[in-house]
Amino acid sequence: MALSAGNRIGLAGAAVVGVAFGMARYAYGLTLPGIRHDLGLSELVLGLVSSATFAGYLAGLLLAGPLAARHGSRAPTTVGGACGAAGAVIVTLAPTPWLLAVGVVLAGSAGGWVWAPYSDIVTRAVPVRQQSRALAIITTGTSGGLLLLAALAVLAALGPWRLVWAGIALAAVAAAVVNLRLVPRTGPTPRPHPRDGASSPAAALRVPAAYSIVFFAVIVVYLTYAADVLDRGALPAAAVPALYAAVGLTGLAGAATGNLARRLGSRRVAALCLVTVGAALALLGLAGDSLTATMASAGVFGVGYMTGSAVVAVWTAELVPDRAGAAFTTCLVVGGVSSVVAPALAGAIIPGLGLGAVLVLTAAVSLLGGAALVLPGAPRRAPVGTDAGRGDA
Repeated sequence: MALSAGNRIGLAGAAVVGVAFGMARYAYGLTLPGIRHDLGLSELVLGLVSSATFAGYLAGLLLAGPLAARHGSRAPTTVGGACGAAGAVIVTLAPTPWLLAVGVVLAGSAGGWVWAPYSDIVTRAVPVRQQSRALAIITTGTSGGLLLLAALAVLAALGPWRLVWAGIALAAVAAAVVNLRLVPRTGPTPRPHPRDGASSPAAALRVPAAYSIVFFAVIVVYLTYAADVLDRGALPAAAVPALYAAVGLTGLAGAATGNLARRLGSRRVAALCLVTVGAALALLGLAGDSLTATMASAGVFGVGYMTGSAVVAVWTAELVPDRAGAAFTTCLVVGGVSSVVAPALAGAIIPGLGLGAVLVLTAAVSLLGGAALVLPGAPRRAPVGTDAGRGDA
């Protein structure tokens, strides 16, 4: 039976986003203990390299829009696949820290190139009733990528950590081929014309942008240092791939984000996700030497991470339906900036406070952010171009 447009694009997008986010963007955190051991880098340098990967991601976000405007929304997804593959190859073969950093940054840029363009692809090629589901499936592809990353980590446990990056290169090529086969070519992204009486997109996106700043900062701290927590303790080597597998497995719950947002409202879903991620960070920071606690933390984090990422795509498409890609990019850019700052800041203060204390402090930020989203009297924004809001959107 032929796949519907929503399922076809959703599956292809999930493959590309899964490699770009679940693998290329976060493999640095997984392989960080091996990189530290082989190259002898300090905590500050490791934190700066991690921040540089998100700077690459931010650059991809900023360049994807102009490329889509000239060549269509599928073009950035193709470039992102190429960056992921090339960056992973460079890391696999890099003989020096500087060349390794170049490869990590290039691979990290893949996520910026590929994620936001799918919002425009979905809103232009998928029937309205299927759009929320397709967007959630695409984002939840990250969970599949994390599961593959965990499998590669098991393989790498038997050999060098560079095997992880070699596997990512092969996965990036495969995902790019699937994307070209299943996603239709689109024309240049049209420039929208403001409607008379329409609300300002910037005003409509104020709350989801604030959420993105907090959310992406706290998740990058978790994913950068989770493997390091386990490596510093007395846990078995298999604990690291098991943690990533747990995140990926429970993160599959993010596929239901569209339905959940329709029931509760995107804002409430976002608040719940910040609380969930905060609980996972606190558990990791306070009991990182317990296998049971770390696995519980990973499971909780997976749900909050994937649902919290998917709700940004759903939320922005609700608020600015005629400029879904641009709206999503706006939130990803501000979130990307916080993703650049967070690891560098964490790397700078870990020597003084300790990794556990930094994770607990990050948990407090996440919990406070979740509480702020549901404070009584907080403003509600109507979708741009409509006369009334969609309840809690």
